[in-house]
Amino acid sequence: MPPSKSNKNVTTNQVRINAGIWRSRLLKFPDVEGLRPTPERVRITVFNWLGQDLTGKHCLDLFAGTGAFGFEVLSRNAKSVTMVENSRVAYQSLIQNQSLLKAENCQILNQDALAFLSENTQKFDVIFCDPPYNKAWLNKLLPILNQHLSENGVVYAEAEFEINSTDGWQVIKQNKAGNVYYHLLKYSQS
Repeated sequence: MPPSKSNKNVTTNQVRINAGIWRSRLLKFPDVEGLRPTPERVRITVFNWLGQDLTGKHCLDLFAGTGAFGFEVLSRNAKSVTMVENSRVAYQSLIQNQSLLKAENCQILNQDALAFLSENTQKFDVIFCDPPYNKAWLNKLLPILNQHLSENGVVYAEAEFEINSTDGWQVIKQNKAGNVYYHLLKYSQS
C-alpha cells in the first residue's frame, strides 16, 4: 500500500494593513516563538484612538514582530517609523516586507529593546509596545519610556494584564480582546 499523502492544511501567516496608501495589502511573517500578531479588530480600535491620519508623526514600534503597526503608520502618512525586533528571523521578514512595500522613512533594527532605548536619543510621538508576555517587560520599560516621548507623545501598550494609572502614567483609553489588554498611555509629571 503506498503511503498516504498528508491533507495537512498549510496556512500562511499574514496580517492586513487596514488603511492608507497600502490599504488591504497583506504582510507575510514567519513562525517565531512568542510572536503573536495584534488582532485586526484591536489594531482598528487603536487607530481610532490615535486618529486615522498620522501625518508628520515619528513612531517607534519597539517589539515590531510582524511589522503590522510600523507599516500601518507609514501607510497613514507618518513621517518616520523605527522598528526594533530582537528575533533575527522576524527581522529578516520585516526587511522583506519593507522592500515589497518600497517603504521609505523606515528604519528596521535587529536589536534588543532595552539596548535600543539605552542608545536612542530621538523622541517619538507614538510608541507601540507589545512585548512578549510573562517576562516582566513592562516593569522594565515603563520607568524609561517617558524619556523617549515627544511633548504630547503617547504609548500604546499590550499586556496579559490590565495596566493602571501609576508612576506618572495615565491610562487614556483601554480595552480587552480575549486575553489581551490594550492601553493608550500618556505620561505626565506631577
